[in-house]
Amino acid sequence: MERDESSSESFPMGETAQEKAFSHVPQCYTISTSQRPGLNPETGIVPVVDWAALSSPDRRSDAINEIKNACSRSGCFQIINHGISQSVLDGALETAFNFFKLPTKEKAKFMSNDVHKPVRYGTSLKDGQDKLQYWRVFLKHYANPLNQWIQQWPTNPPEYREQMGTFATEVNKIAAELMKAITESLGLGPTYLTHKMENGMQVMVINCYPPCPEPTLSLGLPPHSDYSCFTIVLHSSQGLEILDKSDDTWKVLSNGIYKSMVHRVALNRDETRISIASLHSLGMNEKMETAKELIDDEHPKGYRESSMMDFLNFLSKRDISEGSFIETLKIKN
Repeated sequence: MERDESSSESFPMGETAQEKAFSHVPQCYTISTSQRPGLNPETGIVPVVDWAALSSPDRRSDAINEIKNACSRSGCFQIINHGISQSVLDGALETAFNFFKLPTKEKAKFMSNDVHKPVRYGTSLKDGQDKLQYWRVFLKHYANPLNQWIQQWPTNPPEYREQMGTFATEVNKIAAELMKAITESLGLGPTYLTHKMENGMQVMVINCYPPCPEPTLSLGLPPHSDYSCFTIVLHSSQGLEILDKSDDTWKVLSNGIYKSMVHRVALNRDETRISIASLHSLGMNEKMETAKELIDDEHPKGYRESSMMDFLNFLSKRDISEGSFIETLKIKN
């Protein structure tokens, strides 16, 4: 008797629908009607920031103001003229594609549901545990300081460490300047968190979203917001859908002035999509707290301090679609 794949609650790694290229979407991947992507989703205009302007004495103040407006309104923006060469960007995407083309046995070396592990591979949020699965496979690894973590990264494909390491280094430089610009835009000065960010976390999340036969029935990732200071994303094609403003670390630091965004990942019927997300935050146990300069009688402190470790502990007991970490930090005045 053949197994009824459409009614299976989950699939073991190597047998998942997205790995086996099923011609249908099994029940465990099917999201509710209210959550399904529209065939013609509404799209907003993402603000664009000219990164080169930050280095210009005559244009820096305008760029800082653009970042301020983007952070307080949309919670995201696109960077142009960032200075990372196209060959570095192409190399990172190429080696990511090559990693996910490897045999399952090779990728399984990094398999883990432990969200605290510095290097892990998975085919769902929590393999074998999630009742609702998502159409992606991923590799996560720490990247700062690079020389501390790169020896734990994959050695196959052979160019992985070099190409992804070069990209991680270049993105980390952007992150350092971005932190200066954001704290400056809050009136806290460009060096407010410089030292803490230099010794902070950089987590690379390499996502692969294979073709889906019925892309409106499932998602690559559910609606969520990232709990990091910020996330810098490189992708091979469109698929990220920005839904609304939400909460993250910046809401704690800025006392609610700045926000993140709720976003999800839609799927494609015909092509594989790769995204490389570089998440940047303070050190694992370093507490982010509200800047004292942004607290007064009219704007009392709204959030308790927390660390990346606190968030990982929260996530280990839930999945990405259950509850909001920021809600546990709110102070009821």
